[in-house]
Amino acid sequence: MKIIRPSETLADQAYNLLKKAIITGELKDEEALPEESLSKNLGISRTPLRDALNRLAAEGLVIQMKGRPAIVASFTKENSLEFMEIRSILEVHSIEKVVAHVNTEFIATLVENLSEQSDAINRDNYQDFIELDREFHILLASLNNNAELKKMIERINTGVNRAFLILSSTVPQSAKDAYQEHIEIVEALKKKDVRLSKNKMVVHLDNVEKRFMRYYSNAPI
Repeated sequence: MKIIRPSETLADQAYNLLKKAIITGELKDEEALPEESLSKNLGISRTPLRDALNRLAAEGLVIQMKGRPAIVASFTKENSLEFMEIRSILEVHSIEKVVAHVNTEFIATLVENLSEQSDAINRDNYQDFIELDREFHILLASLNNNAELKKMIERINTGVNRAFLILSSTVPQSAKDAYQEHIEIVEALKKKDVRLSKNKMVVHLDNVEKRFMRYYSNAPI
């Protein structure tokens, strides 16, 4: 992990660094997070570190235990499917609300993300692709006026992101399919077609779950 640099609050930076380390697998399931060594590694005091750990615990990424160091929350097939079910409900609802607010700048941001997805696939860098996939879904919700819904979608996509990173060795076979589905969602948004946008999102999220189940059944134990 990187050392904290002064710009955002120390708690925000610690939160972002630890969250990324958990999502990417740098910090493993059930790995201990002792405050003393973490604060030393990050170059901050324990107070902002505790704030960061509290936020991560609220998102289900960290488990806090009285009198013992926090640990990285473990992740299971069942967790993953629960996240995907909730994600489908939230994101299909959200895209219906977003369509009316679509503008040129929003589309340009999505297209830039798609370009980065394509580049990651061409480089065979599927960890980058999975993170860009997460960003894509968070971007799709960014025009929604419901701030709490946006937070929930970000949290859910963090969970789904972890699920696929665990199985990242199997991602190459279907990354191009996901990328193509993302393109179709953006094309529907360009037309400001609510029904088509919802349909493309439903199909995509259904396929995501099918791919996950296929990945999981083929993953090494």
